[in-house]
Amino acid sequence: MLTLYTAPGSCSRASHIALEESGLEFEVRLVDLVRGDQRRPEYLAMNPKGRVPALVTDQGVLTESPALLAYIAALAPPGLLAPVDPFALARMQAFNLYLAATVQVAHAHGRRASRWSDDVAAQASMAAKVTQNMRDCFTLIEADLEGDWVMGDVYSVADPYLFTFSAWLESDGVDIAEFPRVQAHYQRMTQRPAVARALKVEGLPHA
Repeated sequence: MLTLYTAPGSCSRASHIALEESGLEFEVRLVDLVRGDQRRPEYLAMNPKGRVPALVTDQGVLTESPALLAYIAALAPPGLLAPVDPFALARMQAFNLYLAATVQVAHAHGRRASRWSDDVAAQASMAAKVTQNMRDCFTLIEADLEGDWVMGDVYSVADPYLFTFSAWLESDGVDIAEFPRVQAHYQRMTQRPAVARALKVEGLPHA
């Protein structure tokens, strides 16, 4: 059985929702980042990166959201969570990697600037750019959204990933209403039973 280590509100929410959508057997273990569960020896022995998500499989431990999402989609029935066509699959992966490599970094500059600099002034400067950087990122995402889902009319693991990041906009000083397509996507996601189940596990009644 698969075991997902996830933290409420974090990027690992996307993998949790994907598992809920997949029909696969899995269990969830919540990691309290505020309490420092990710730095406990037993967690570091399993995942030396000390972050979430981590997915324990019968072949070993996987980390990094794009990798987990691709793995879950590959285990699910063909076409359920990822396109079968190679070009469409690459487009989905490009979207997910943009979220991981660009959008998440922009968001993290507001909360974890100490990862990049020990200088207090530099940290403050990075934090001051978060709102504009997130707005710029979502301007690109908004322009590319067509249809109900990231991949148009076909749902994929890119959708819970976008949903997770969209939930961060308010805390980053960006009104999601600035992006009508993103907002509509977010609202559609809240209606999916898999999303409701994942949020309930996180202890949230709704998104």
